[in-house]
Amino acid sequence: MTIFDRVKVAAVLGSAGVLCSIPAAAAEHMSKNAYQTERAFSPAVVTEGGKTIWLAGSSALKDANGKDIAWDFDAQLKRVWEQIEEVLRRQGGTLNDIVTITVFITDSRLGDKVVESRRQIWKDGNYPGSALITVANLAKPGLLVEIQAIAVVGDKRQEAGK
Repeated sequence: MTIFDRVKVAAVLGSAGVLCSIPAAAAEHMSKNAYQTERAFSPAVVTEGGKTIWLAGSSALKDANGKDIAWDFDAQLKRVWEQIEEVLRRQGGTLNDIVTITVFITDSRLGDKVVESRRQIWKDGNYPGSALITVANLAKPGLLVEIQAIAVVGDKRQEAGK
């Protein structure tokens, strides 16, 4: 069976519900603000079974006080982590509940700053899985970083080796 045949079988089985262990109706889409509604995305989609939180990509052109931070990588990175934490708190979580992140930056020379920010957040060394990807541009001029994350709140995972 070729890869194309396997994809066709998976598509047929998936459309029949065979591969779906959780019905789509079980997902909770968190309430959206006007911008999120206009752009057709949720800040997070939550599924039960632990509690898995699928966070939309987070970026920032303004800080928490409304100050313009376009083209300011350090301020954007700080604000993005704050925004991610705000979304997680609405679901009873923290940054420590993040299990994986995808970080998009527009200049690979900024990668070390992302790594340092992870060190500051996860001081115990229990880092989430991560991808750090350099892209030509992000959604709007002035954006330099965007982070997408998945978190699991209230799970019973054990740390490896304990």
